[in-house]
Amino acid sequence: MKQKHSKIAIAGASGFVGKALQKSFDDIVILNRDDTSDILGQKLKDIDVVINLAGAPIVKRWNEGYKEILLSSRVETTRKLVQAINQSDVSYFISTSAIGIYPNDKRCDESCTEYADDFLATLCKEWEKEALQCSKPTAILRLGVVLGKEGGALSKMLLPFKLGLGGNIGDGKMMTSWIASKDLIAIYHFLIDNHAEGIFNAVSPHSIDNATFTKALGNVLHRPTFLPLPIQILKLIYGEASCILTDSKEVYPQKLLDIGFKFSYPSIDDALKGTLY
Repeated sequence: MKQKHSKIAIAGASGFVGKALQKSFDDIVILNRDDTSDILGQKLKDIDVVINLAGAPIVKRWNEGYKEILLSSRVETTRKLVQAINQSDVSYFISTSAIGIYPNDKRCDESCTEYADDFLATLCKEWEKEALQCSKPTAILRLGVVLGKEGGALSKMLLPFKLGLGGNIGDGKMMTSWIASKDLIAIYHFLIDNHAEGIFNAVSPHSIDNATFTKALGNVLHRPTFLPLPIQILKLIYGEASCILTDSKEVYPQKLLDIGFKFSYPSIDDALKGTLY
């Protein structure tokens, strides 16, 4: 499905989701992180919709220097982009955040006002704060774990699982809120068609625990999943950033359901089959 009615500009188009979005639109302009305000102004002429995905990779060992890169690549880039949009004829803005803003071990939809107290949540809050300075109709998507074989977490899991080395993370009880990449792309198109405003959780209606996810992936790949991955190993590899892989986030997309979005891949089995085959 390609969006034919709007001219789209994408910031962060080189990432996994950005590349998938590019394929789904007929007419796009790429915005770069190092574009000056003047260049942004020129690029935004005749643009209807801006999608902001800009940000340095998050799954990487953090130190204080890299935390500054994560902040600047999201917060400062969004600030500059919003300033350019506010001075343009752009009619609609979609920015990005993450479900890492929510606390662990609590069922949350968009009405949840309690947030986590860690670096990732702070990053999300600052990122959203800049996006909400936009004077045009604005939506913010809080992304869950995006499942696509071209990139993201699933692509990193495929090799060990195919080798029969897959297994639960820790005790497997951590909740995983995920979304099929095809549904995520459909959400962008749905929001643009409706110019829906506000914050939306981009996750499947069915959050699952890690053990269920592990079993489903093993079944789809026809491989055993009996080798657990100790959380301490992830902490040794990623340090503080291991929270991205080990935190328990149970998040639901109530606002998307309320405005009529229909998920094509609501169950993990259908999502994995639709993604991998």
